[in-house]
Amino acid sequence: MPGTLINRYAPDFELPGIDDEVHHLARYLEEYRAVVVIFMCNHCPYVRSYLHRLKQLQQDYREQGVILVGINANDATQYPDDSFENMKNFAIEQGLNFPYIRDITQEVAHCFGASNTPETFLLDRSGIVRYQGLIDDSSQLAENVTVPYLKNAIAQLLNNEPITTECTDAIGCSIKWRY
Repeated sequence: MPGTLINRYAPDFELPGIDDEVHHLARYLEEYRAVVVIFMCNHCPYVRSYLHRLKQLQQDYREQGVILVGINANDATQYPDDSFENMKNFAIEQGLNFPYIRDITQEVAHCFGASNTPETFLLDRSGIVRYQGLIDDSSQLAENVTVPYLKNAIAQLLNNEPITTECTDAIGCSIKWRY
């Protein structure tokens, strides 16, 4: 996959969250054993089909020192559903149990090389990307999952094992770039 960040440092960020706090990657790396950055948005049907699974991953791994961080980089001018105010409403309606932050300039998404929603990046405690791509192999139904790529990568990272699948091609809606 061209431009992948696998085995490279993830770009640092300092972005506003729906909780009206500033979220800084470096602080997450100090506190957690692993950080999962998920480029997502409010309106994408792929994101919506994965929300329960993402919340479950956060619930299952929080006690082991893992945090998921959702980043919305979509242009809210073209897609008003993805405005900061609508992100707040979305998080409440969907019961998000992880931070949801806004990449207004789209610089963070560009630096990560993200192209889809949802697209995940698993970072180790040093900030090195260890997995990039799909959450699992069933974008529609959780009961059809045969390979839980992200969950496997998290478990392998926490067990200090090599990540067997480091990169997959994320599918979903394209990030809505500004013109």
